[in-house]
Amino acid sequence: CRGAAATTSTSSDWQGSSVGRHCWADPKARHLTQFFFFLLSWTEWNPGFPLSIDAKCHKDLPRDIQFDSEKGVDFVLNYSKAMENLFINRFMHMFQSSWNDFADFEKIFVKISNTISERVMNHWQEDLMFGYQFLNGCNPVLIRRCTKLPEKLPVTTEMVECSLERQLTLEEEVEQGNIFIVDFELLDGIDANKTDPCTLQFLAAPICLLYKNRANKIVPIAIQLNQVPGEENPIFLPSDAKYDWLLAKIWVRSSDFHVHQTITHLLCTHLVSEVFGIAMYRQLPAVHPIFKLLVAHVRFTIAINTKAREQLICEYGLFDKANATGGGGHVQMVQKAMRDLTYPSLCFPEAIKARGMDSTEDIPYYFYRDDGLLVWEAIKTFTADVVNIYYESDQVVVEDQELQDFVKDVYVYGMRGKKASGFPKSLKSREQLCEYLTVVIFTASAQHAAVNFGQYDWCSWIPNAPPTMRAPPPTAKGIVTIEQIVDTLPDRGRSCWHLGAVWALSQFQENELYLGMYPEEHFIEKPVKEAMARFRKNLDAIVSVIAERNKNKKLPYYYLSPDRIPNSVAI
Repeated sequence: CRGAAATTSTSSDWQGSSVGRHCWADPKARHLTQFFFFLLSWTEWNPGFPLSIDAKCHKDLPRDIQFDSEKGVDFVLNYSKAMENLFINRFMHMFQSSWNDFADFEKIFVKISNTISERVMNHWQEDLMFGYQFLNGCNPVLIRRCTKLPEKLPVTTEMVECSLERQLTLEEEVEQGNIFIVDFELLDGIDANKTDPCTLQFLAAPICLLYKNRANKIVPIAIQLNQVPGEENPIFLPSDAKYDWLLAKIWVRSSDFHVHQTITHLLCTHLVSEVFGIAMYRQLPAVHPIFKLLVAHVRFTIAINTKAREQLICEYGLFDKANATGGGGHVQMVQKAMRDLTYPSLCFPEAIKARGMDSTEDIPYYFYRDDGLLVWEAIKTFTADVVNIYYESDQVVVEDQELQDFVKDVYVYGMRGKKASGFPKSLKSREQLCEYLTVVIFTASAQHAAVNFGQYDWCSWIPNAPPTMRAPPPTAKGIVTIEQIVDTLPDRGRSCWHLGAVWALSQFQENELYLGMYPEEHFIEKPVKEAMARFRKNLDAIVSVIAERNKNKKLPYYYLSPDRIPNSVAI
């Protein structure tokens, strides 16, 4: 219905720019959009989640928002196909069977050549590689500048002085802005996966302290594996025995994987984009310019999320097979994380600044920040161009009832009407509208690309991103052996399911539409077409800047290059 309305009407049917409000020029279009409105309603998939589409499975969705081919997004089929392509299906049923050593993991790894993943395999034990991933890996959103050492991490200068390079105390390094922290408090109290009675699985809630050395590189200097300090929760240090320190870092990497998958990726891109998509279809008629602007950026999002709830993150779904947060832990994580999901956290420049990570001089190798700001500004310039064509003044924004209903729908249903979320209930100006549209488009395109398409690069070498751990965190120093680490890492079966998953999730769709591509010509006016052309030109310039920076880099960062950013969350 939406498709019919969109293709039979034009932007000129919407009279906002001339009279400050819009009217329907086409009764047929109005009827079709109202009909579509009644097909879409909200439901609560789990308590505390953002509301989602009221559909139990993909085939229940209105045809216009389904995938063209459901087979192409069948998670079971795609994961199995990935394991077949990777030649690892002979291992996939070997649950409870440990690998022999680190090199043994290569049996499921070396079949596919990939520059970054191979470099991870060769350097994953190094502190520099560990620290770099917090800046430019697939979860670059957790690291923040430490302005005060937390009481729950009783680390002293004496403990870490061999890591400090400036002859300063730890407190002085904090004052100078050289200390950073990643706190996995969210994982504290989350239930580990118990769906397989033959395999105990474990979680930790580490705190990791990092240091910016004289070369401006970020390295770890202290790790505590749980939140409450005590004799059985020691602070692990680079000066400890080799395998003590290595296992502590592996626990942090595993914890980072869980937060990445469930919060950074699922909640903050997939579920949020679905909220925007449902509200758009419900409240904006197909002739509305904001509908026409956003429709490309919610393409297939409702469909992929419905399929995920049907096969992937449901009870006994694929997520339960290999992940320690399966079996309900991932649900608990989203419920806890909803308190931190705010509108400012989706505004890229604000989010970077809130973590104290905005200084390019102090933190020169944060490519996620640098490229993200370029793309954010390009999108914001484009949305401003479009908004200024259709809204002559702030008053026109205020009087656009359908726009206001769209924003209210997001707040009331998507964000559950929580004032603390900071999501606006209404928009009062063109500037606010531009920012809001930038949030919608950036989240669906750039942010999702940044945290999704690097999964094979950074997570395919299992010891660098273990999806589960089969022994609890160590409670003392000096007892960890290589054999203990290997027995703690995922077994052969779970390793294969994990590898199939990160391979499948890292693939672009056939006939992918990238940022700036609008093949469905919803707009026909020359000013909008010119704005689109300027947008593409700006994006092309960003592609060139990133390509030049990446020249000769052993670890290129390309996830936010616009020619690798799909328009929408569709995988």
